[in-house]
Amino acid sequence: MSAGSNKAQKPHEVVERALELSRADGCVVIADEQSTANLRWAGNALTTNGVTRGRTLTVIATVDGREGTASGVVSRAAVTADELEPLVRAAEAAARGAGPAEDAQPLVTGVAPSPEFTEAPAETSSAVFADFAPALGEAFARARAGGRELYGFANHELVSTYLGTSTGLRLRHDQPNGTLELNAKSPDRTRSAWAGRSTRDFKDVDPAALDAELAVRLGWAQRRIELPAGRYETLLPPTAVADLMIYQLWSASGRDATEGRTVFSKPGGGTRLGEKLSELPLTLRSDPHEPGLESPPFVIAHSSGGDQSVFDNGLPVRPTEWISAGELKHLTTTRHSAALTGLPASPGADNLILDGGEDRSLEEMVAGTGRGLLLTCLWYIREVDPATLLLTGLTRDGVYLVEDGEVVGEVNNFRFNESPVGLLGRATQAGRTEKTLPREWSDWFTRAAMPALRVPDFNMSSVSQGV
Repeated sequence: MSAGSNKAQKPHEVVERALELSRADGCVVIADEQSTANLRWAGNALTTNGVTRGRTLTVIATVDGREGTASGVVSRAAVTADELEPLVRAAEAAARGAGPAEDAQPLVTGVAPSPEFTEAPAETSSAVFADFAPALGEAFARARAGGRELYGFANHELVSTYLGTSTGLRLRHDQPNGTLELNAKSPDRTRSAWAGRSTRDFKDVDPAALDAELAVRLGWAQRRIELPAGRYETLLPPTAVADLMIYQLWSASGRDATEGRTVFSKPGGGTRLGEKLSELPLTLRSDPHEPGLESPPFVIAHSSGGDQSVFDNGLPVRPTEWISAGELKHLTTTRHSAALTGLPASPGADNLILDGGEDRSLEEMVAGTGRGLLLTCLWYIREVDPATLLLTGLTRDGVYLVEDGEVVGEVNNFRFNESPVGLLGRATQAGRTEKTLPREWSDWFTRAAMPALRVPDFNMSSVSQGV
C-alpha cells in the first residue's frame, strides 16, 4: 500500500493490509469510521453548527507462550499508509511484553461475513437536520412569543465499524446515533425545564411538541413549594428509569456476582439467578435487532476489562432477557468468565428495554396519583455500596408536587439514595414503554426504551439547592 492520506485508504483495505502485515499468532483489526453533525442554540437562536470526520484503527495482537496467550492492544487515530506497519508492530511488541492474558480464549470463528464489508462507510452530514432545523426555528419563534428561552444541542453521529480477524471474520456494522437535549428557561432564569430524545435520523423528533411540553412545566414552576427530605410516593419518568436500569446492567457481572461482590450475589455463595426481583411482570432485555434501537449484533471490544474481552471480538450478540417477568434470568459474561462461573456466555448489548407494564402514559399515571412527586430527570449518579447497588444522585430541572391527580407546583430539588434493584422490588405500577434518552449516561448509552415507574416510598435523603 502506497503512502497517502487517511481518507484515501478504504477501511476494509486497511483492515486487510494490517492483517497481512501481522506476524503474531493471532490478530484482530477494528477500523471505526466516524462522522458527526451538530447544532447548538441559546436564547432562541442558533449559535454554532459543524461536521467532523475521523478514523480510529485498533490492532489487537495475540502471542502464544508456554504459560498462556498474551494480548497487546494499540489504537491510533488518522493512521496513514506509512504508519500502518509501525502500528501493527507496536501491538505485537505490547503482546510480547505482557504476561499471559487471564481472559485468553481462541479467537472467534465461524461467523458469516457481512455482505457490505467492502462497501464505503456510511456518513452523516448537515442534511440530517433538513426538516428538524426549520421546525426548531419555528419553536424558537413560539418560545419567544411565550416568554421562554430555549437552549440546547442536537448531535448526530454515524460510525461504520469494520472488524477483521486472522481467523477469517470480516464483519461490519453501521451505527447511527442521534441525541437532542432541550432546556427551556424563564427570562429571569429562575425556572428551568428539560426534555431529551434519542433518535436514529431526527425524522421522529418534533421540536414544537417538546417546546409545548416544556412550556407546561415552566407554568407548573410558577408556584414554588418547599418540602423536607423524606420518603415520597414518586413517579419516575422513562429517562430516570433508564439511567437507573443502565447502571444496574453495568453492575450485573456474572463473575463479580459469583465471587460475592455485588447485589446479585447470593448469601452463602452463588448468584441470585432465578430469584424474583419484582412482583410486577417486568422484563428487562437487550436485543440488537430491536426496531428503532438497533445496535451491533456482534461483540466489538477495543480493550479487555470487566465483562468485555478482546478475544470475544466478533462473537454474536443475541437477544437476552436479563430479568423475565420479574425473575433474574441472566448476568453478563464473556466466554472466559462464563467458563469460570458455569454460566452461559451472555455479552452485554448496546441497548436496553424494560417492558411488561400497563398501557398507561405518564400523564395518566399523574391523574391517578393522590399525593406524590413527579420527577423530570436524575443526574450526578454515583455508587455508594456495590453489595446493595445503593446509588446516590440529584434531581434536576423540575420536581413537581401532584395532589388529587393534578400538578400543583414545583418543589425543591433533592439528593436521593436508592438501589435500582430495590426500586424494582417496591414499584407498584409501571406504565407504557417508550423510547427515551438517559440523561446521565447519554455520552455512553443512548438506546433505551422504558416505562414510567410508581414507587411508593422513594428516598429523598436530603434537600438539594441544585437546579
